[in-house]
Amino acid sequence: MQLNPLTAISPIDGRYSDKTEALRSLCSEYGLIYFRVLIEIRWLQTLAEHSGIKEIPEFSSSTQQQLNHIVENFNLKDAEKIKTLEETTRHDVKAVEYFLKEKLAKNPELEPIREFIHFGCTSDDINNLAYALMLKEVRVQHLLPSILKLVTCLKKYSHQYATHPMLGRTHGQAAVPTTMGKELANFTYRLVEQKNLFAEVKLQGKFNGAIGNYNAHRAAYPDINWPELCKKFVESLGLHWIPYTTQIEPHDYMAEYCDSLKRINNILINLAADCWSYISLGYFKQKTKMGEIGSSTMPHKINPIDFENSEGNLSLANSLYQHFSRTLPISRWQRDLRDSTLLRNLGTAFAYNLIAYKSLYSGLEKISIDERKLLEDLNQHWEILAEAIQTILRRYATEMPYEQLKALTQGKKINQKTLHQFINSLKIPDNVKKNLLELSPANYLGYATDLAQSI
Repeated sequence: MQLNPLTAISPIDGRYSDKTEALRSLCSEYGLIYFRVLIEIRWLQTLAEHSGIKEIPEFSSSTQQQLNHIVENFNLKDAEKIKTLEETTRHDVKAVEYFLKEKLAKNPELEPIREFIHFGCTSDDINNLAYALMLKEVRVQHLLPSILKLVTCLKKYSHQYATHPMLGRTHGQAAVPTTMGKELANFTYRLVEQKNLFAEVKLQGKFNGAIGNYNAHRAAYPDINWPELCKKFVESLGLHWIPYTTQIEPHDYMAEYCDSLKRINNILINLAADCWSYISLGYFKQKTKMGEIGSSTMPHKINPIDFENSEGNLSLANSLYQHFSRTLPISRWQRDLRDSTLLRNLGTAFAYNLIAYKSLYSGLEKISIDERKLLEDLNQHWEILAEAIQTILRRYATEMPYEQLKALTQGKKINQKTLHQFINSLKIPDNVKKNLLELSPANYLGYATDLAQSI
């Protein structure tokens, strides 16, 4: 059966293909092959620039142009050619080497030095840099912009709803008031903090040969400082150099990258769950969309499907991230191949992430606050002022203020009249009593409004 969005086994390339197709050029087999080609070309150019390798003359501008053209115009046909070569080589990186040798065979300047393609390299010298560049581009092009889009949306709501009081709930029970803007500001702050940490994760690369000791390099050219040259090469790709490795880059930074995304996703799972709950309480209304159905049998419903979809996909992404961060940094002795299969699934986790971020943003765009419902809930819980009253009474040395308010309010719903009767019975200065009588669930907000407005 021909592959299309309806026949794809994974919903990433099926149902949600419109949300994930932008990742294909980076995280697919095609993307991995492209990055391998780029690294092989750049390494050949680096060798040609070194005065200690006299067998490679300095490349002419036309040859440099040809090499750059291979990278800049790499296409699906090129990738398919490499996959055809792999059918014979049974080795994906070696197929790239043979592809490039064929490409350069007709250039009289390059033909004599074609064996310098992949010079001194083990497969992971190419692969580890390819994956690092993949993660770099995914972070810059997709993940950080999506996170920033959510931050901007949450900041907007934090300011917009900064003055809208609502009932706080701790342990699911009525607690002191807050504002909707302040609660969204909490998520905004957390998200910004973790976004900054994610942006600072150093993407690392190694380029030190079959076992990490430059054995072949030094044997061929003992007078060249290979650690210095390879360090400069890796850094020229915008990556951080890691000097001590076995045959493979140890993947510690990948674990950090995944763990950072997992923390971000946990915050957003929390946000999605809270928004879902506020919709359930009626605090948020959802915009209707012409033709959209909430339930196949209950016409009145507008289900919070965007928040549910986001929560599910964030959980899927986190399951993969947890497995990656736990498993990738472990390799038996100098190399085993377990990481190869895992690394090929990094794009799957990123795809779940993008689906989730887009669904969450879509859900946030559809909500608006129901101020009437917020105030209605608040006015049913005058007992939440017990905290304020007992705290103020402590200032005026009232006997056992906490215990008095506990007897009045614990486990009970009380109204304004009952609370005011209690306040009027207190032996406190008249001005204090007046201040207490002016307290209400809607104005007992502390700095909630200021905190929301200043995020």
